[in-house]
Amino acid sequence: MADVVVIGGGVCGLGVAILLARDGHEVTVLERDADPLPESAASAWDTWTRKGVAQFHQPHNLMPGLRLLLEAELPDVQDALRRAGAARFDLLNPLPPFFADQSPRPIDDQLWTYTARRPAAEWVFADAACAEPRVTVRRGVQAVGLVAGPAVVRGTPHVAGLRTAAGEELHADLVIDAMGRRSRSPDWLVALGARAPYEEQEDCGFAYYTRYFRGTQPERVGPLFTILGTIAILTLPGDNGTWSVTLMTAAGDQPLKRLRHPENWTKVLHACPFQAHWLDGEPITDIEAMSGVLDRYRRFVVDGAPVVTGFLAVADAWASTNPTAGRGVTVGFMHAAALRDVLRDRADDPLALAREFDAVTEARVAPWYHSQIAVDRARFAQIEALRAGREPTPPTDPLARGVLALVAAMPSDPDIFRAFLEYVATLTPIQEILERPAVRAAIEAVGDAAPMEMPGPDRAQLLDLLA
Repeated sequence: MADVVVIGGGVCGLGVAILLARDGHEVTVLERDADPLPESAASAWDTWTRKGVAQFHQPHNLMPGLRLLLEAELPDVQDALRRAGAARFDLLNPLPPFFADQSPRPIDDQLWTYTARRPAAEWVFADAACAEPRVTVRRGVQAVGLVAGPAVVRGTPHVAGLRTAAGEELHADLVIDAMGRRSRSPDWLVALGARAPYEEQEDCGFAYYTRYFRGTQPERVGPLFTILGTIAILTLPGDNGTWSVTLMTAAGDQPLKRLRHPENWTKVLHACPFQAHWLDGEPITDIEAMSGVLDRYRRFVVDGAPVVTGFLAVADAWASTNPTAGRGVTVGFMHAAALRDVLRDRADDPLALAREFDAVTEARVAPWYHSQIAVDRARFAQIEALRAGREPTPPTDPLARGVLALVAAMPSDPDIFRAFLEYVATLTPIQEILERPAVRAAIEAVGDAAPMEMPGPDRAQLLDLLA
């Protein structure tokens, strides 16, 4: 069995640590933030300071795909989430009333989950990691660089450990980067003498204005994520009788920056019939604003050869996108499980481990990144056209066109509706769904029809509300 160091004690770093420990590896987790674990998941929201996680109090969703993964891999953690007050959230309930056929389908039992705010969810994983015999969590320890060992492949550096800000060297058979969106590991690798990993990045272009509430959980009467011209609305249940409402805009839309003010934010929500009742609770935050989120994708195998051995990056340290799809934790844990699977077969061969993990990542996890990027670019172009007073043109990217066509076809058939929810729930990549004969036939049947419009203010009405 291997000695493993995981850098980063967020949900996915803790998740990969628990998975590897239960396979017999000895795992040390280093977390830069020094705050100890709060007494309970419920108290974590108010008492846990996580300065290293900018999005700690931003909306998170634990998708049905994560629920199924946890039931298979870490059922005790799934049960702990439920006991910590996570809300049961069913993407299919209610099934839209315009479907005459309201009968259940076999897929329905996969389309629900337990979800929670980020602090509560991370507390559950951290509590489980603390109880795991082969996991040691060290808080207040910052990694600042990597330590080289004897190369296993000529010309390719091998990572044999890391250095901390206090000058300590920790040696390991494998170092895992779970530092999230802010990971600086490519700089560390170059400093070690490695080639730079392949990287593409861009500002996703969106801004987010969120408020949290407490009370009786609102009934969902519209979509989880609703597009209304140049804004979109995300409504998410949380834990312990809480929920969040997010207004999403283009970051450069100056008039909409007035949504930072609670009175303006509330006025816009009141004008949205499917979401106004989500205001019927006690506000427990001001407006939490966030922008400047980078879409980033990395590969540590370049031109068929790993840039380094003894080192792997997982979850957001590998790739990250616009967070409103709510898939980050689910895709990150999917990636962690893939790492565990590859390590089972390749623990004694660092070169094969690096190559196979890259191949499995590309086949099983990267499709979620690529589809989100395609959809986000199409959505941003749509917003920019509407802001300029132009009619939006159909996206040129075939994947984005396919997603929009499926959305347009959803009202035609309850099974097509469920197919789209498979994608939303992070069960099946959209690339696979679009290849199904029934889905292709439904898309062809609706032709160039636009997606169903939701009730709410148009651009002129929105600007009047914010004037």
